[in-house]
Amino acid sequence: MSQYRTPPVILRGQTLAFNGNPFKQDPSSTLRHECDGAVMLEGGRIIAAGRAGDVISANPGYDVTHYGDDALIMAGFVDTHMHYPQTDIVASYGEQLLEWLERYTFPEEQRYGDPDYARLMADVFLEQCLRNGTTSASVYATVHPESVDAFFQAASDRNMRMACGKVCMDRNAPAELIDTAQTAYDQSAALLKRWHGKGRNTYAITPRFAPTSTPEQLEALGALWQENPNALMQTHISENAEEIKWVTELFDDLPDYFGVYDAFGLTGPGAIFGHAIHLTDRERAAMAASGSAIAHCPTSNAFLGSGVFNMAVNRGTPISLASDVGGGPDFSMFATLRAAAQAARYHGHSLHPVQAFWLATIGGAEVLRMGDRVGNLAVGMEADLTVLDLKSTEQIARRIDRAENIEDTLFAQMILADDRAVRETWIGGVRQYQATLDR
Repeated sequence: MSQYRTPPVILRGQTLAFNGNPFKQDPSSTLRHECDGAVMLEGGRIIAAGRAGDVISANPGYDVTHYGDDALIMAGFVDTHMHYPQTDIVASYGEQLLEWLERYTFPEEQRYGDPDYARLMADVFLEQCLRNGTTSASVYATVHPESVDAFFQAASDRNMRMACGKVCMDRNAPAELIDTAQTAYDQSAALLKRWHGKGRNTYAITPRFAPTSTPEQLEALGALWQENPNALMQTHISENAEEIKWVTELFDDLPDYFGVYDAFGLTGPGAIFGHAIHLTDRERAAMAASGSAIAHCPTSNAFLGSGVFNMAVNRGTPISLASDVGGGPDFSMFATLRAAAQAARYHGHSLHPVQAFWLATIGGAEVLRMGDRVGNLAVGMEADLTVLDLKSTEQIARRIDRAENIEDTLFAQMILADDRAVRETWIGGVRQYQATLDR
């Protein structure tokens, strides 16, 4: 798995893992928490995990890194919807989705035909992921094949398990970002052959969204996915009322937005639909029946004024959490967790902290069809971890001193923490990020 030599190392601190789905049983019963735990890494994998005394005594003579009582060792975060070319337009002012795309996104994406610029920004993006404890993600590049090559090479250099794909658009976009049905197929197929399954890379077939693809392009991409069913498919759906109206005008012979993707073979297990805020009852039922998944992007939905996703009415569909950088203004999964909790409250529900952390790790990994490799602190899993400082600020420290249990501690983190809580990020058993003491 790993291009790095990874000698055995034992990490000691509080540990967090899952032994069940907290949406299907009592959340607290699905949690495996050790107040004094340890995890042993070797050859890029987790080879032991449990009570510190048991792990250390069973493996004498190995180096032990002891983080102390205020550190929590857990699987790295998994973000299921990100746009690496939008890294430098995070926090750009104002407008709603379609205007925001025209004013900020499309001009920036035109720069990614330059391989050097694409590589520079891929490096910036991935360093931000590591800084925020995100170890895997599903990522949109641009229409340029060079942007995909740059991203996968940067991810490979860090040995990160990532998914990415060339954005495909053959209408309703600037001429500089337009491809065709045939070039979208040909270039995506070549990129898939070059990168998919090579090292830790996964290819994601990526029509941007229905309004920027002709029926011919969607048909071509559906055919490509049928030929390569173990790849992913990622796109957007039902983010904005104006966008939905546009889709119904462009595809007036199809029942609705989800029906467009369904008609062209772009639904099913491995399909990840970003946003899905305004689905109809028919669309929800069809999506659940298809096995497709939703990437819930609460910070982006709020920032662009798109709406408030209702997780409770979509429970029949696999749901994951996503930052949607740069429509989402923060790389931090803590910000995403906080916004997801607020969105649930808006609809009269409560997102349990155990459910939230499950969505941000195992839930995301399962949506990306990586759940057998990443997303949990368990023996045999790949050693992609984050080490959290549970008292990263004075306010959080005071709050944690009052915490009644691990669930209370997790809730305080999701409401109060940010990137300062990430002490270290490990990729394939190698420490790839370590916070500086003076940040």
